[in-house]
Amino acid sequence: MGVIFAKTPKGQDEVASKSGGLTPRVRRVLIMVDGKRSVDDLRGLLQADDLQQNLGLLEEEGFISMAAGSSPAEPATSISAFIDLPATPDPIRLQQARNFMGNTLKAFVGALGTSSLLERIENAETHADLRRYYDEWYLAIVTSREGRREAESLRSKLLAVI
Repeated sequence: MGVIFAKTPKGQDEVASKSGGLTPRVRRVLIMVDGKRSVDDLRGLLQADDLQQNLGLLEEEGFISMAAGSSPAEPATSISAFIDLPATPDPIRLQQARNFMGNTLKAFVGALGTSSLLERIENAETHADLRRYYDEWYLAIVTSREGRREAESLRSKLLAVI
C-alpha cells in the first residue's frame, strides 16, 4: 500500500484559514494530503521535486501525520528514515555514502558554496555523523536547478547506503 498521510486538526485549520505562513508550494502539498493518497500517488499528482522535503516539514510542524491504514514497513524507504545499519560498522558503505554525498554536492551545487558541508561530510567517522548532515545535503541539492530535477533519485540512492 505505501505511506499515507492525513491532515491533523492543525492541518485542517491551516487549509481553512491560511494562518500558518506556509509557502504556496507547501500549502499545495498540504491540500493534496487527504488520508487516502499514498506518497507515490502524491508524487504523480504534484510532480514536485521537493515533495519529500515538504512532507517532512508538514509532518514536523504537526500539519500531517501518518494515516492509520498506512504500511508500517514503508516509512524507512518512502520518506526520509534511514535503513537499519549492520551491528558491526561497514567502512565500505560509510565511504560510499561519503563519496556519494560529496560528489553530488560538487556536481549539482558546486564546491564553493558547500565547502563547509563537504568538509564535515569528509570528516564524518560514522553513519550517524553522516545522517546528521542528510537534511543539509538534501536542501542543498533541491535548491539547485539541476539538483531539483534529480533530487528524488539521488535521495533514494543515498538512503540505500547511509
